[in-house]
Amino acid sequence: MRYRRLAATIVVVLLLGLVGSVAGPGWNPQPLGHTIVPQTPDTTIGSDAVTPPVGTFEVAHEVVDVQVDDDVTIRATIASPVGAGGDRPGMLFMHGAGTATHENFADITTDLASAGVVTMVPDKRADTYTTRDRDYVGMAEDYLDSFEVLQGWPGVDPGRVGVYGESEGAMSAPVAAATEEEVAFVVLVSAPVVPIREQGAFAADSYLREVGVPERVLRAIPRLVGGQFPGGGFEYFDFDVSPYQQRMTQPVLMVYGTGDYSMPVVQGAEQLLADLEEAGNDQYTLRYYEGANHGIRIDGELAGNFTDDVARWTSGLPETATAPPRVAGDEPVQVFRADPVDNPRWYATGDMIVIAFLVGVGLLVLAPVLWAAGQVPRLRGRAPSTLVPPLGRYAAGLGLSTLAVWVFYLAYIVGVADLALNYRTNDLLVNGGWIVVQLGGVLAAGMLVVTVTAGWRQHRAQRGSAPMGRMGWATLGCVVAGSVILLVNAAYWGVYPAVL
Repeated sequence: MRYRRLAATIVVVLLLGLVGSVAGPGWNPQPLGHTIVPQTPDTTIGSDAVTPPVGTFEVAHEVVDVQVDDDVTIRATIASPVGAGGDRPGMLFMHGAGTATHENFADITTDLASAGVVTMVPDKRADTYTTRDRDYVGMAEDYLDSFEVLQGWPGVDPGRVGVYGESEGAMSAPVAAATEEEVAFVVLVSAPVVPIREQGAFAADSYLREVGVPERVLRAIPRLVGGQFPGGGFEYFDFDVSPYQQRMTQPVLMVYGTGDYSMPVVQGAEQLLADLEEAGNDQYTLRYYEGANHGIRIDGELAGNFTDDVARWTSGLPETATAPPRVAGDEPVQVFRADPVDNPRWYATGDMIVIAFLVGVGLLVLAPVLWAAGQVPRLRGRAPSTLVPPLGRYAAGLGLSTLAVWVFYLAYIVGVADLALNYRTNDLLVNGGWIVVQLGGVLAAGMLVVTVTAGWRQHRAQRGSAPMGRMGWATLGCVVAGSVILLVNAAYWGVYPAVL
């Protein structure tokens, strides 16, 4: 009997692994196969233009109010060079993802202002920005309200005001440049360029590979990122910024750090250059900073020469717009392409993800309620309608082991995500933790076999009588059905070994 149970457990594990393999979609990112070769490792901006370096001027900061709607006012910090004289270039900053205020970019804007560039950092408008809903075109329109304020600021040349978009802000900056001809230049820092859905899948793959997770874990990426999300929304994931970049005629400075695993640092630059060519725009400058992360920082500090280069490029326009070297810095490495992500099938996308999980958990929660209800006849001196030994122990073990699989799996994902986002590795957690998750899955599959087998024996032994009672059978049915649903879900997310 033991060997039969062992064989049945192996079969169940293999079947669950097969479900995880064929349920789709698969994950097979394509190698990029090439890179961009900088002309020189020196990122210094060329041309004969004479520009003040960082640190030339004292800096004054002032917080102002900007009205972006009839009943919405935000705050903005303007940093100005003290005693610079003449009309200076201005730069409006556009924030990356998440909530952000006028206090962001303080070190960058201070450096730029000390080199003679007047900078403005507005609050990100919070009433129209959520995790679920974002409108990059609308955000660009709001930023342009601040842009007008900066154009009219004392000491600013209104014809020399441009925009600086970092990360997600680089999705709105091209929109502003394409729709407002008075935008004089564009600085794109750590720009996704490709739609957020593609960039997100690329980033997850890059981070997880860097951490060293098993290949099985990577298959969850398109299943999470590729489809609709529970409750709807997230349409901005598919926003394509290329049509706006194809309308940009301004000088463009594009910046990446070669230690940024979240962005397609080669593909993004190539797409931008192709879009600018479509616009007939040859005014581009591309810089890669060695070892710098997404914020162009190394160990928390801004990469050397970053703000010097941005300040010189800005102050030196139009001479610096096409000054050699056009591409300079560290050679970027992008192993895989950021491509469109396959969609999960109907049963594993959007609300169905949550519904299936809640149904499984709900059945496991209902089981002890039914068991308790089956004990009520005891109060009247009657025989209870409940699980008989050893089914009670088996059912409890099955329910608890199934829940344990999900606890282990979710804890593993959280731990790996923490490693990835903090650029750390831990082989014990990554590999040992995954072994624990899979062993939990095998144990739950074994308990499923034991419980179903015992239930079948009990059914045959009763021969029409009902010593266990309806409540007992209902309890057992809830445990088995809930466990099957949750274990199939776990298989979908890669818990069981791949068969194909």
